[in-house]
Formats: sequence, structure tokens, C-alpha cells
Amino acid sequence: MVDWSIARTIARLAAGGEGPAESGIDVVAFCAEMEPHVRDYTGLELVSARPPAELLTRAGWAETNLESLGHILDPVAARLEERLSFAGPLAGALRLGASATLAAEVGLVTGYLAHRVLGQYDVSLLGGDVPPRLLFVGPNLDKAVADLDVDSAAFGRWVCAHELTHVHQFGGVPWLRPHMSGLLREYLESVEVRIERGNAGGMPSIPDPAKIVEAFREGGLAALVQSEEQQALMDRIQAAMAVIEGYSEHVMDVIGERAITGHERLRAAMDERRRNRSAPARIVERLLGFNVKLRQYELGKRFADAVVAEAGVEGLNRVWGDPSALPTLAELDDAGAWLARVGPGRAAA
Repeated sequence: MVDWSIARTIARLAAGGEGPAESGIDVVAFCAEMEPHVRDYTGLELVSARPPAELLTRAGWAETNLESLGHILDPVAARLEERLSFAGPLAGALRLGASATLAAEVGLVTGYLAHRVLGQYDVSLLGGDVPPRLLFVGPNLDKAVADLDVDSAAFGRWVCAHELTHVHQFGGVPWLRPHMSGLLREYLESVEVRIERGNAGGMPSIPDPAKIVEAFREGGLAALVQSEEQQALMDRIQAAMAVIEGYSEHVMDVIGERAITGHERLRAAMDERRRNRSAPARIVERLLGFNVKLRQYELGKRFADAVVAEAGVEGLNRVWGDPSALPTLAELDDAGAWLARVGPGRAAA
């Protein structure tokens, strides 16, 4: 349904010229330096070697993420295409229009977001055995250092610590990737795009592709929630994402205090950058249906900090015991209630 060739072309144009992927930040060296700190603090041991750190251009990052988006959006688009098939003689035109419009939307927001992403642990949740990658966008790292007026080496170490924490989460907790894949797959399989029939009960009313795109852009997958069961599933996905991000935020701050000079300046500068993020970033977050990522950072980090203050990092690592140990959305605002529920017996797997 989504014309991915159009999406790729638009994404490349929006991301800008290829240019070099090189950066003044040596992500290979900094990842090697920060990895022991992440491993020692979290206690999460990788079951296999981590992927090598890669520097990408903005266009290269956009291309990579369009592949991941395809696994997420294609099932929903397939259902929309099925509904459009009942639109009679206009079905072909509607299908082409919706396909091109969705492709343009996805390409534009991905291309523009390519200007803001610093690093990413790219673990495909619906891509089968696609190996994970540890990605950094060279031009964005250099621009962030200049814009934030921070030390490049300190900033590079800090960003690497954040992404390495994601590596240890997904690579050190065997159930996490299949669990998140299962939640997302279950949600996508439940989504149905409804096209109402005409008043006379004959030919279906013709959907407006622009309205479809607008609804999808404003609410993402969450805008297609049709039942209490689907909403409950989305809540579980959002809570898990908040824990994953908040845990990483907590770890990077602890490591920053211990091993990176000027950490306080880095945290203040990063928070300011996130508050002033661009509209394309906000659109992509809604497109994916996982709430505003800034709230995930804030809510998850507040939870992680509160748990560690009460029970240490060993207590926080109870989130990795098994899927049932993940906090609910309500528990993210009440770390004490979560600790009381999981009890002292749930150690990290």
C-alpha cells in the first residue's frame, strides 16, 4: 500500500546531500571505552558480541529506518488496501492516491528526523532475524556539539553510553526483544481500518486519503485503537518503552558522574535540546504511536531514579526478571508500588 520507492526518494531529498559520514567524535573508540562502565554498572552481560559502532550519513540513516518502518506500517496499510477494494470503480484511484500520500508523509518525516538523531541501537522488532546495528549520525553529532557548545569528547562518550545501555538491555535480557516483538505484532494484527458503507447500504462511502493521513499523523497507530483490549495493549507497549528509555537515561547519568568530566553541563544541554525538538520529530513519534518520546525519557528516568534511590540498581534490575516484572503505566508514577509488587525475589535474568 505504501509506495516505498517514493518514500525513499523523498526521504533522501529531505535528509539532504550525502556528504561524508565522518565525525570529529570517534564513536568506535568511545564505545570501546564506555562499554565496561555500562556492563559493570548494569550487571547485564551480553549473550553475543555487540554490533560494531557505525557512522552514517543522514540519508543513510533515513534509508535504514524506512526499512524498519515498513515492517510496522505495511500490516496496517494492507488492511486499508483491503477496505479500499470495496470502493467499486474508484478503488484503483483511491489506492494510488492513498499510497502516494502515505509514502510522501513517511518519507518527509523520516528525512527531516534524520537531521536530529544522534545515535540509535537499531533492533528490528518485526524484521525476523535481521541483526541489530549500533548507528550514529556523523553530521548530527558534530552539529549538536557546536549548537550546544559542549566538549566533543565528553559528549561523544555520553551519547555512546546511552546507546550501549540499549545494547545491553536487548542483548543481555534474552526475553526482551521477543516480548516487545510479540506485543507489537499482537497490536498490529488487531488493527482494522473501517470504511463505513453508504447511507443506502450499497456502495461504501468513499474515504478521503487526506483525512486518513491526517488521523494517522496526529495519533499514529494509537489513533486506530478500536477497543479496550487494544488500548490496554498499547498501554503495555508505552510502559515498556518508557522503562527501556528511562533505564538508559539513568545509566548514562550515573556513568557521566563517574567517568565523564562536565556531565552536569551535558545533561542541561541535552534537556534543552529535547525541549526544543523540531515538529518533524514530534510527527514521527505520533506516527509510530508511542506517545511523545520526551515523556518516555522523563517518566521512565523518574521511575528508574526513584527505584535506585530506594533499592539500588539491583532493585531496578528486577524489571528484567521476566515480562510480568515490567511496570504498568500507573506504576511508573509509583515506584514504591512496583517494588512492593515484584518483591525481593525477582532478580535480573
